[in-house]
Amino acid sequence: MRIGKIRENTNENSTSLNKYLSQTGICSRREADSWIEQGRVFLNSKVARKGNRVFEGDEVKVDGKIITEKKKEPIYIAYHKPPGIVCTTDRQEPKNIIDAIQFPERIFPIGRLDKPSQGLIFLTNDGDMVNKVLRAKNQHEKVYLVRVTKKITDAFIRGMSNGVPILGTKTLRCEVVKIDDFSFKIILKQGLNRQIRRMCEYFDYGVSHLKRVRIMHISLNDLKKGQWRLLSKSEVLELHQRTQDSIK
Repeated sequence: MRIGKIRENTNENSTSLNKYLSQTGICSRREADSWIEQGRVFLNSKVARKGNRVFEGDEVKVDGKIITEKKKEPIYIAYHKPPGIVCTTDRQEPKNIIDAIQFPERIFPIGRLDKPSQGLIFLTNDGDMVNKVLRAKNQHEKVYLVRVTKKITDAFIRGMSNGVPILGTKTLRCEVVKIDDFSFKIILKQGLNRQIRRMCEYFDYGVSHLKRVRIMHISLNDLKKGQWRLLSKSEVLELHQRTQDSIK
């Protein structure tokens, strides 16, 4: 163990710290970066920094607990999140998604659905997969069914499709299809915070029901609220094929 020594700027026989943590299954790379910024991670008895690398024999601690790299068998779960469940691994949240599923191994959600929404969400112990699926540059489709509080107009459909100014940016152009006077389907390739609700609010529409029914090639189908299933071997194979060129 190299107490007090941290080596940087070389890839030889080493792993980036955020990847090392994600490979243990305790968090995603994004969460690892956040923990490092918060000063919760120590490398060889020194406060770690983003960009640090882990070599064989190094000691990594999170919140004082030694973390050992264990390359576990990847787990990929499809879950039908009911309204009211919160997409967080924080067990202090009484409605957290981890306690709701009660899976026997450490997993974390890929992305979020806000508390009032329901539908398909993935959970995994594969930290690399998180950014591959989530980043807008990777252009992975997510399909939602939305019900709003007043009648849908052609102008509303056009406006939603062409991009909406929210959160200091403009949403990407997307496909929006009217289902009936109060419902529509929307296909997004990005995932801004509460994006659909904010888009609707821009046009003075409230959302009464929001359900995600597909992520990439995987659909909710007949999975009932509160139920989860492991992805099939063919689904996992296609997931890796679709993300092999994705930006991490």
